Amino acid sequence: MNHSQAAEQFTRDYDRTTWHDKSLWFVREKRDRAVFQVPEWEALREAASQIKHNVLSNLDEYLVQFEEKAKANGVTVHWAADAKEHNALVLQILRENGVSQMVKSKSMLTEECHLNDFMLQHGIEVIDTDLGERVVQLAEEPPSHIVMPCIHKKKEEIGELFHEHLGTEKGASDPQYLAEAARQHLREKFLTRRAALTGVNFAISETGGFVVCTNEGNADMGAHLADVHIASMGIEKVIPKAAHLGVFLRLLARSATGQPVTTYSSHFHRPRTGQTMHIIIVDNGRTTQLGRPDFRNSLKCIRCGACMNTCPVYRRSGGHSYHNAVAGPIGSILAPNLDMRKNADLPFASTLCGSCSNVCPVKIDIHDQLYKWRQILAEEGYVDSTKKQGMKVMASVLSNPKLFRFSGKAGRTMMRLLPFTVSNPLNPWYRGREMPEPPKESFREWYLHREAAGGNGTPNRPAVSEETRLGV
Repeated sequence: MNHSQAAEQFTRDYDRTTWHDKSLWFVREKRDRAVFQVPEWEALREAASQIKHNVLSNLDEYLVQFEEKAKANGVTVHWAADAKEHNALVLQILRENGVSQMVKSKSMLTEECHLNDFMLQHGIEVIDTDLGERVVQLAEEPPSHIVMPCIHKKKEEIGELFHEHLGTEKGASDPQYLAEAARQHLREKFLTRRAALTGVNFAISETGGFVVCTNEGNADMGAHLADVHIASMGIEKVIPKAAHLGVFLRLLARSATGQPVTTYSSHFHRPRTGQTMHIIIVDNGRTTQLGRPDFRNSLKCIRCGACMNTCPVYRRSGGHSYHNAVAGPIGSILAPNLDMRKNADLPFASTLCGSCSNVCPVKIDIHDQLYKWRQILAEEGYVDSTKKQGMKVMASVLSNPKLFRFSGKAGRTMMRLLPFTVSNPLNPWYRGREMPEPPKESFREWYLHREAAGGNGTPNRPAVSEETRLGV
């Protein structure tokens, strides 16, 4: 099922679509308020972008330095070329330690690698300990957002899930009650599991340490109580120095949820006495992306989710419509790198409005990359033939002024006199949208009429200032 088909299913539930949209926009507004309180915000964005640019240009050196420092700290470092190697390494570590049950904090890399399914196939129980991740795990669904995994679910639905799996009262939907039930349920898991897996938000080349950011403290509970701590890390997570960390921590939470900082920014440098610590450094297509000049900037991503919260398409279509571990605008430029054929639809799930690029804390040119992916996918033959022919027709119309004016007038007439020719199930645009009321004249016609009237405007039309008309 491609994005448009999945989005059509999601939008059938009008109420869900509406509150999903409003909830994400509320987070976007929180982000804006937090940002406006930091006068040097744009300087921070530029600094973070330049630090990441330096990292991507010298990635091999920083990764080797990080490995050397981490090993000196007593950490075992592994390298994985792809998801298959990553999952095999996790399984190997668990079996070497006689572990068959593991707790895991949020890690989009493990979602990307489909670790949970792999572990289940090999008899290993994995419990996700982030509250949102635990909700979707109980629902047997993937997360729909990288920061708010169950944003698509109503509290009543979560109450039913908890009643079925955790034994809470039927019909209970009070968030505080449900959160306490999850807290008691997960505490037992923390106390009895000997292995814990965390993600890595930032790995510091200078020290060999890494930082994990959470709002629930679940990564700390798992890592500090377990005998074996495994950290899964994409190669792009490294930063040069500890001094750079403050730049990213000031950007991350404000961009993600509008907070000044995450509740827990936990630093790990070495295993405690009696514990073993493993770091798995994973490529999984990242060096391929690094080698694409037009797309290497996507590896700057710090997984804040700001682009999702602002994207009008994501907000109205839901994260699961992107059929990929990372949804939204950033996922739409990362996914085709892994599999062009499977993810060829995703770069087209965008209005190219540029809002994603405007809010990105590390200044990734997301909307430009979406546009460039469309060109590559068309050249490589991964675009539907109907779409390709439609684009050719549109190119002909838009490049011929007379044909453009005729087509616009014909279209407005058809919509006004014979609306069923447009508003019918055969029109894919109509299936997912309410068609607008056709205007009586085009903008060009209105403008010419206005100019002929001396530039004073016409009834119900806003007057255009001389400065605007001249483009000043």
